[in-house]
Amino acid sequence: MGMNTSANSRTANQGDGNSPVPVAVTTSVELVIFDMAGTTVVDDGLVTQAFDAAATAIGVPAEGEERERARQYVLDTMGQSKIAVFRALFGADGAAETANAEFERAYGDLIAGGVEPVAGAAETFSDLRTRGIATAFTTGFSPATQQRILRSLGWTDAVDHVLAPTAGLRGRPFPDLVLAAALTAQVDDLANVIVVGDTSSDIETARRARAGLSVGVLTGAHDEATLRAAGADHVLSSVADLSTLLFTT
Repeated sequence: MGMNTSANSRTANQGDGNSPVPVAVTTSVELVIFDMAGTTVVDDGLVTQAFDAAATAIGVPAEGEERERARQYVLDTMGQSKIAVFRALFGADGAAETANAEFERAYGDLIAGGVEPVAGAAETFSDLRTRGIATAFTTGFSPATQQRILRSLGWTDAVDHVLAPTAGLRGRPFPDLVLAAALTAQVDDLANVIVVGDTSSDIETARRARAGLSVGVLTGAHDEATLRAAGADHVLSSVADLSTLLFTT
């Protein structure tokens, strides 16, 4: 399965946030894995708002160094498993679990207020499907929150596979989600997998999994310099530019 992009060689760090340069990939693309919030779903600060509710729930002062330090850590680790982030911040004495539960509740309320797709995302999924390329969503949210987002957008069948961290599946920056998606899609070679995300954690996950290509987008948490420093092969303005990057010669 997949489509050969018919280019001569792979060259890292081509393109920029404004004008994608067709990527040179010698292998067939079998699977494209997309992050959700900030990559295919408009985030608009919802994660930070939900985090503030979680921090308040466990007694972190609303103002001051402790709150600012925790908020900055959340921003720095965008894309990672939320429960893992809370455990790193608040330890293992139940505070992390309490914070995570409040985060999930608060984010769920914000979803109910409406979430929107990144412009062109649905068209990108459709284009890949037309080309016979499998697609997957991965996230740092829990499976329940992931499903709420998908239902809100009407995206329950937008892609072929949907994965989130579970007890036996570590979240980013571990390679588990990418590897599990590749196994589920029955990919022949990880070199034929492309990972797309808006954070350095997305890029690190792709690299740890030995994915063929990691693509950063500028619609979410991290800027181009951060994505490139993490090792992104390409950085695009939006996921809407992906087909141009891959298939325009």
